[in-house]
Amino acid sequence: MVDVFTEINIRSPRKEVAEYASNPDRAPEWYVNIKSVEWKSPKPLTLGSQIAFKAQFLGKELAYIYEVVEFIPNQKFVMRTADGPFPMETTYTWESIETNVTKMKLRNRGNPTGFSKLFTPFMGLMMKKANKKDLEKLKIILEKN
Repeated sequence: MVDVFTEINIRSPRKEVAEYASNPDRAPEWYVNIKSVEWKSPKPLTLGSQIAFKAQFLGKELAYIYEVVEFIPNQKFVMRTADGPFPMETTYTWESIETNVTKMKLRNRGNPTGFSKLFTPFMGLMMKKANKKDLEKLKIILEKN
């Protein structure tokens, strides 16, 4: 099992952080590994929405479809793979810690299957490193506004 937890404080109101981060169209702007996004269901984002992502991770191209399984605007956003190389769940949560400071938490967890299973410990470390970079990039983008 891979279970990676990362968090960061962003000097921006919770509503702005949550709206930006939970917008799949914005993902390639702040996720280092995500190269493209395609909606498989109609916009706007809602429970059951399906979004296809193409990513580059550990030198491999990955294509997967996430389904939104929980969405509480400005509080929590959870997606699970509906189709992809291995089952994964991604959770974002946002919490106001000051008037214009938001703590964003990012958690990825899943069970690699097949050949990927051999690399589970390494995969967790690489995901943690990538998630840290992603949140730092998100912080830079949102603090410029």
